[in-house]
Amino acid sequence: MSKYAGKKAVIQGGTHGMGLGVAKALLAEGAEVVLTGRNEANIEAARAELAGEAAHVVRSDAANLDDVRALGGVVEEKLGRIDFLFINVGIAELVPFDQVTEEGYDRIFDINTKGAFFTVQRLAPLINKGGAVLFTTSIADNMGYPGITVYGGAKAALRTFAKGFAAELMPHGIRVNALSPGPIKTPSMGYPAMSDADKDVHEKEMNEISPMKRHGTIEEIAAAALFLAFEATFTTGTEVVVDGGLAQGIIPAAA
Repeated sequence: MSKYAGKKAVIQGGTHGMGLGVAKALLAEGAEVVLTGRNEANIEAARAELAGEAAHVVRSDAANLDDVRALGGVVEEKLGRIDFLFINVGIAELVPFDQVTEEGYDRIFDINTKGAFFTVQRLAPLINKGGAVLFTTSIADNMGYPGITVYGGAKAALRTFAKGFAAELMPHGIRVNALSPGPIKTPSMGYPAMSDADKDVHEKEMNEISPMKRHGTIEEIAAAALFLAFEATFTTGTEVVVDGGLAQGIIPAAA
């Protein structure tokens, strides 16, 4: 029998990058998944790649509360009840603090934080006892790095959400945790508005300061996410960091 046969999951932000990687891993092991996105090109690509009755790709903007409420209805229709909710939406923008606008600030918090909160509020009643919620945070939530102060604050809010929801959902038998990635090799590299040339420069810079001298892979993120979703049954309210040691103050020994 496949590892996740009979399991049902929702991945908010699942049409590309880390979310898509988790969706593929679930589907490969027999789960049924609703995954959301807002970029039409990503949505169509995911539908083509994941064609089959077990994958339901839905257009939904996490920053739009009407979409969040409608997503609840789609999940009820397609899956009924679920075992795993992965809140993986997020946007990062490299902007010095003195150039941050009110519009940019609101955009980052609406997508990274507001949408995440109300998605859990809407879908929590559909999660089975023994189920799990997982937020994607970031090592930016406890590091100071120029240009991502607003993003780091939004992700720090998610870290607090994980603790608060863990307390509130414990009586229902639902665990809530956070997954904190460091630099991960994805198509957008975490910065969708960045040019390909700038992404290459950023990747090299991050590799230089990483103790492991490389980016993590989508597969490594998926393995950690699914561990927290289904195997870490005595773990709630915590944040698991997958960053190659970058945020841990590790200085590698000389080879």
